[in-house]
Amino acid sequence: MGNCCGGEESDRDKLDGSKTSRNPLSARKNICCTDVIFLLLLLCFWGLLGFIAVHSIINGDAKRLFYGYDSFGNTCNQQYNRPIENLSLSGRNTLGKPNVFFMSVSDPLESMQVCVSRCPNETLRDFQAVKRFTQKTNISLCRYDVDVEKATEDMFTKTGPCPDVKVYNSFSLLFRCVPYPDKEDFNSSQKIIKKFVEVFELDDLFRKVLNDVYVCWREMLALCGIAVIIAFLVVLIMRFLASIVVWLIVILAIIGSLVGTGFLWWTWFRLPSEGVRVERSHIPIINVDVKNKTTFLVFSITASVLTVILLLILLVMRKRIALVVALFHEAGKCLVAIPLLLIQPLWTFVALFAFLVYWVWILAYIATLGTPAASRKFGFDSVEYKLDAFPKQFWWIHVIGLIWTSEFILACQQFVIASAVANWYFCHDKKRLSCPLGGAVKVLILHHLGSISLGSFIITLVKIPRYILMYIQEKCKASDNACAKCCLKSCICCLWCLEKLLKFLNQNAYTIIAIEGSNFCSAAQKAFGILTSNVLRVAAINSVGAFVLFLGKVGVMASTCAIAIVWLKSMETLHYFAIPVLFVSVFSFLIAHCFLSVYEMVVDALLMCFCEDSSINDGSPGREYFMSTSLKKSFSEVTEKTCLIEKDEFGQKKLLHT
Repeated sequence: MGNCCGGEESDRDKLDGSKTSRNPLSARKNICCTDVIFLLLLLCFWGLLGFIAVHSIINGDAKRLFYGYDSFGNTCNQQYNRPIENLSLSGRNTLGKPNVFFMSVSDPLESMQVCVSRCPNETLRDFQAVKRFTQKTNISLCRYDVDVEKATEDMFTKTGPCPDVKVYNSFSLLFRCVPYPDKEDFNSSQKIIKKFVEVFELDDLFRKVLNDVYVCWREMLALCGIAVIIAFLVVLIMRFLASIVVWLIVILAIIGSLVGTGFLWWTWFRLPSEGVRVERSHIPIINVDVKNKTTFLVFSITASVLTVILLLILLVMRKRIALVVALFHEAGKCLVAIPLLLIQPLWTFVALFAFLVYWVWILAYIATLGTPAASRKFGFDSVEYKLDAFPKQFWWIHVIGLIWTSEFILACQQFVIASAVANWYFCHDKKRLSCPLGGAVKVLILHHLGSISLGSFIITLVKIPRYILMYIQEKCKASDNACAKCCLKSCICCLWCLEKLLKFLNQNAYTIIAIEGSNFCSAAQKAFGILTSNVLRVAAINSVGAFVLFLGKVGVMASTCAIAIVWLKSMETLHYFAIPVLFVSVFSFLIAHCFLSVYEMVVDALLMCFCEDSSINDGSPGREYFMSTSLKKSFSEVTEKTCLIEKDEFGQKKLLHT
């Protein structure tokens, strides 16, 4: 898993030098590519996915999934259908007949199915009504070789050749004839139909909602543009007002914890003792009725313990919070210097969306694989698709391809951002830095696609067993074995935690790869060492910092919603203006997440660069830090009070712990 060519300078060569700062990026000049084996493995896997796609397109029929097919293997609304041996009604031209009609809606899976041009738009209560419907509309609901006029009453059954009466008034849903509920007859089969229709029917409310979205789509688009502007302003605010925002959140957290704990103790004190007979005690402000004093005592003690823990953590981390503020300032400077970082999520979204469309398209062909054969499984001649052993494995290989490729695309985004930030950070004269984002993409393509493949492969290995366990859990919902359910939930939770931990480690490992050009395993080992030796700094950034960014997302959403309410409320043509406002809320939050998630990744990458800078440079002449003056000041304050320092074998200052 090492480098395919070239090599790295020795540690002494990297660190030695008395005239210039030690720049870890200088070690990259001889790097060629890393973890090539896993890149080849990914390419081979993509080749397998390509083979599956070609085989499925040749032997499958996506239209069969989209339009459906009749009992004789004819895909509806298709001019040419392949004849099937021993099925005389196969190979028919069904062009102009896009809807599948079931001979019996009470048992659609075991009834005969035919393709029709239009679903029956009235209820037909006997076989004479079916004949009259055919005469009036020229739409035959019987088997293709049957003359409806000559059909007798005993031919109207669920197995054909004519439909079981009564035939319900129906509408086309996904090109399947689905009956409307019959208000005159509420037997068990119709209740099932009604439930089905209630879920999918395009009723008046749904039509009005669609109309509202159509009427104000331009305003919604404009509001999304406003959300982009507000999100960009929030990024600027983070740069200039980070100190105020961070300390305000810390103060509010302390006040909220103290007030909440005090309220619980006050509630417990006001409740009567367990021995006193009382109907109910009312808690004001929150308007809640309670009557268990012991429960509130437990709540109060728990809240007190958690409050004390929170205060102790904030006391220990108070100096490191200043470092969080400094990193937020640096992240703002970096984004101003490299504004194209903010549109990175757009390219990632386009890549993920394009791959997902391709994946679903191929899945439709995989789902329709199978060799058609005649069968009398339901008492009449019908088609049955039999799948060979090898194609049965296609679907899970396709699912693994979805997971691995999606993680690969996301990892590419993380590496590009980390590499661009590293290029910006480890440059004294930042004004002369040209196109760091383009350089990051170049480094990714030429050197580190293998490392990205390995990182995404590790995440895939953790996700697959979790999804399998989730599938088993879904299948075991009806089980009475509480122990098995608990074990499944515990395993799923542990795998989820492991996945989140590995994703965080991978993201930091990509930053080390971007800085040093090392392979993934070496970078992950070093990133783990940096994270564990700077655990309080990391905790401060991922608690206070993450909460600040979450509030930023909420702020963008709330601001956009306020504008949307004022704007859309005045539009008299809307039936329910709250629905477009809801859509705008969701879109604005996603837009804010795209902007501020980049901000978060920049902060994490800066922390890695900062730790690397502080470990190889000591601020002495010739070994000046690359960090800015404000970040250096925060670092010095934290170091003086929280760090022990010793000199390594090169005479360099080294942090023992932080």
